[in-house]
Amino acid sequence: MKLDANLQRRLVKLARRLGASDVALTTYETTRQMIRFSNNQITVSKHGLVESAEVYVSVKGKRAIRSTTEMSEKSLEDMVRQAVATAKTSPEADVYAPLPEGPFKYDKRLLKPVVEVVEPEKLVEYVEAAVNGGLENGAKRVAGSLVYSRGRVRLTTSRGVEAVASTVGLEISVRAFAADDATGHFVSVAANTKEFKPYEAGLKAGEIAKMALNPVDGDAGVYEGLLGPMTFAHILEQVGTWASAFYVDGEMSFLTGLLGQKAASDVFSLWDDPTLVGSYGAAPFDGEGVPTRRNTIFEDGVLKTYLHNSTTAKKFNTQTTANAGLIVPHPFNLVCKTGDKAFEKLVSSIDNGIWVTNDWYLRYQNYRTGEFSTIPRDGLFLIKNGSVEKPLKGLRLSDNILSILRGVRDLGSERYWVKWWEVEIPTYAPAAVVEKINFTKSAF
Repeated sequence: MKLDANLQRRLVKLARRLGASDVALTTYETTRQMIRFSNNQITVSKHGLVESAEVYVSVKGKRAIRSTTEMSEKSLEDMVRQAVATAKTSPEADVYAPLPEGPFKYDKRLLKPVVEVVEPEKLVEYVEAAVNGGLENGAKRVAGSLVYSRGRVRLTTSRGVEAVASTVGLEISVRAFAADDATGHFVSVAANTKEFKPYEAGLKAGEIAKMALNPVDGDAGVYEGLLGPMTFAHILEQVGTWASAFYVDGEMSFLTGLLGQKAASDVFSLWDDPTLVGSYGAAPFDGEGVPTRRNTIFEDGVLKTYLHNSTTAKKFNTQTTANAGLIVPHPFNLVCKTGDKAFEKLVSSIDNGIWVTNDWYLRYQNYRTGEFSTIPRDGLFLIKNGSVEKPLKGLRLSDNILSILRGVRDLGSERYWVKWWEVEIPTYAPAAVVEKINFTKSAF
């Protein structure tokens, strides 16, 4: 069904009549075109509309959230009734802040991105360009997926917020194969066609795959680490996610207790910037309806802020950073400061190191202290005396997030937007050289 402002107002009023003191109702409509390809050919093309709704309610500080993909008026009313009933039987929060009082003014450039509609024929051309890029740079076959999405989010609260924003995104993930054990992976992510570069993503994936031919077993040990943008983006996403005050308050985060302290190297700065017009993760308002802002998480190695909603801000005796998440604050759009070295200069600065082009299955042994391991995926290379010597296999990166942040020695001068299934938050990442990274023998 077509969702509108009047229906959302009625649903918010229903929750209020049932006893809710605070209500935030968000509806989502997204049209997605997805194309999958393998062995250099398109194999699947799907087009569809995805709709969902989520309601947050508080009854005297007792909170609940319910969601549904059943979008009839009756289903939405049932969702609201169930949320209020659940809240009434929930334990009372130790600290509660009411939703912010609206209405607010938002940046019009963020409310409605200006972008042309991309026709299906053009999407096919994008896939063909990615495949050709991979094949021209050494791959024998290319696979991956492209997603084009256009959507709308509408937020209505009991505190006077009525906001609507449009969303748009293009993303392609390209995996190139020079052999079964010689692969490369790269992406292109954009909110407009001018910045979308599928051919270049294919070129990079193909180049890595060709370099990765005939890998040899690597030796476990401590090396200088060169983390490519795909891998470093994965680390940055972890930092942004665990900067949430919800996790810090629960003493689950490796950033707990470090606010205002030097927790990374001097060259490391990271911010969350949903106000970056024209970027994939741009957003005009958070889940409470507060206008978004740029928040500096790290500056010159110092942890400057946690990410807050109204309730966590009250707990920490500070102001919201407009990162709601009504329960768990979160980043929207992570951006890392660059360095001044081209990629080739980063390589030449390394005497005995390993270049990790990509990774997956990052898992923590201890969230609180930051111990983790992840499996290098695609090209993995030994660097000796400033040159890439040979491709490797059979290693696992096993280290500590804080140790990696403190060990960042150099950052590349070029950044790439990264988003794929291992990096869900759009992240603008350079390559990074880390003084010491521990590699163990993989069990796989």
